[in-house]
Amino acid sequence: MVDCVVPSALISIENLTLGYERHPAVHHLTLEIKAGVMMAIVGPNGAGKSTLLKALVGQLDPLSGSLRFNSFSREQIAYLPQQAVLDKGFPITVFEFVAMGLWRHRGAMAAISSSDRVSINRALERLGLQGFQSRQLGTLSGGQMQRVLFARLMVQDAELILLDEPFTGIDQQTTDYLIHLIEHWHAEGKTVLAVLHDLAQVKNHFPHALILSRKLIAYGETEQVLNSENLRRANQLNEAFDEHAEFCGHD
Repeated sequence: MVDCVVPSALISIENLTLGYERHPAVHHLTLEIKAGVMMAIVGPNGAGKSTLLKALVGQLDPLSGSLRFNSFSREQIAYLPQQAVLDKGFPITVFEFVAMGLWRHRGAMAAISSSDRVSINRALERLGLQGFQSRQLGTLSGGQMQRVLFARLMVQDAELILLDEPFTGIDQQTTDYLIHLIEHWHAEGKTVLAVLHDLAQVKNHFPHALILSRKLIAYGETEQVLNSENLRRANQLNEAFDEHAEFCGHD
C-alpha cells in the first residue's frame, strides 16, 4: 500500500516488507524521514539499501506494510540509480540526456523552451561540462558520466533526491565536487538520501545515517548511529539471513 497522509515527517514507513517474487529483501521496516535531512544509508552488500530506494521512487511495490508521503508526490523525487544499470550505448547526446530531467514538469512530448535550454546549459556549466552538449553518452568517462547525471538532477529541481552509490568508480576530485553540490542542496532545504559504502565519507559529510541489514539496525544522528556495535550487528544479521526464504507477513 502506498498513499499520502499528513504526518509530521516527510515520509513515514511502517512495518514495510519489500522483496522480489515474494522473496524478502527488507523486513518490517519502521521509520520516519523528516524534511531537509541529509542522510546516508549504509549496510552490508545485499542488505536492501537499493531496494528501499526503488520502493521510494515507485519501482517496487511493498509486499506488506505502508509507505506514506506527507503532502508530497513522486513527481517531486529525483532518483540517481547506480551507473551499472545505465545504458551508455544508447544514441543520445549529453544535452538530450540532461533534458530528460524536465519530463515530469514538461511532459515527454513537450518542446524544449528557451528557458529550459538556459537551465540545461547552466547545469552543465555548474558541473564543469561546458562544450559537452553534443557529446554522445558512450564517449564519456565514468567521472564525466556522473557529472552528467548530477546535471540532470539539477534541472529536475526536486525536493527529495535519492542517490544510489553516487561516488562508485569515480575520481576523488569529482567525488569532492559532487559532495559539495549535495551539501549545497542540503543547505537549500532539500532532502537527500544516499546509499554509500565509505563510512569516513559518511562521518565527514552526512549529518544523519541509517544502517540497514534487511532490517533496521539504527538511524539518527551519524555520530550516534555509526558505532562498532551497530555495524557488527548489521554484518551478523546479513550473514544469517536466508535470502531464499518465502515471504511471511508476521515477524
